[in-house]
Amino acid sequence: MKAWLVEAISDPPQMRLADVPMPEPSADHYLVKVEATGLNFLDTLVVKGKYQAKPALPFSPGVEVVGSIVAPADGPLPVGTRVAGALPSGRFGGFAEYALVSKADAVALEASIPAGAALAMRGNYPTSLYSLREAGRLAAGETLLVHAGAGGVGSAAIQIGKVMGARVIATAGSPDKLQRCREMGADEALDYSTPAWVDAVRQLAPKGVDVVYDPVGGEFGINSLRCLAFGARYLVIGFASGGLTALPANRLLLANASAIGVLWGEVRRRDPALSARLTEEIFGWYREGRFAELPVSPFPFEQAPAAVAALETRKTVGKVVLTF
Repeated sequence: MKAWLVEAISDPPQMRLADVPMPEPSADHYLVKVEATGLNFLDTLVVKGKYQAKPALPFSPGVEVVGSIVAPADGPLPVGTRVAGALPSGRFGGFAEYALVSKADAVALEASIPAGAALAMRGNYPTSLYSLREAGRLAAGETLLVHAGAGGVGSAAIQIGKVMGARVIATAGSPDKLQRCREMGADEALDYSTPAWVDAVRQLAPKGVDVVYDPVGGEFGINSLRCLAFGARYLVIGFASGGLTALPANRLLLANASAIGVLWGEVRRRDPALSARLTEEIFGWYREGRFAELPVSPFPFEQAPAAVAALETRKTVGKVVLTF
């Protein structure tokens, strides 16, 4: 089969399209013929050796796929079932024509659900639902500030925030992305490429925002603490800016606020029942039409290096996928 391989760690990263052996499923895995592979920010790090997990070389990036089961024949889902799922815990290998999917994680899909939407609902949307409801305790009528609102988890947070009855202020870095935030349902959309966004948020929410959803980090996270309402919750989702957030504890103290880290992959590993319930809830909302169109940035499988580069430089909208 064909797979993209990282054979040496470098920056900028290098990948080669190569012929490799088919993976062999164990009793806990399905072998899936891949229809589409989801990209995540972690893929931009692992190819440069900067992710917390460092797979042995050579390896193929990618941790989630949509495809059809080709083996084994003893289920519980039959051969031919279309599924979305994650690769086995700690494993990569999604940038390939065939991949292993954990049986416990596989979600059966009807043919009508587009692959990109399925990948978003398997990963991005449960991440945001867990973050906002379980970690952030977002309540109807509260104000939610979502950074990088046109991105994969950001667009999910906007839509889920609206379903939960919040007022949503989104930030993004270009006019096109601001428009996408509005299309996702944001009540207000602000350009965070200049420091003026802080004053704009404070004008829109004079008493402060109740929940901050921050996948960007760095200076954006630090400045977000200037926008907090009393009792606010600041959610640390990630560091797409490339810089960690050195939180000024005095601002948390003055606002009686909380900073809460959210690592959805670890939640999924520790509480698979909760993960399954939230994922099922997201797919149910989608089937009920409670979400606007889920934004997707597709790239052909042959353009995997370009897809990784576009995601890293934040030139994409919504869920980034490789398609076959």
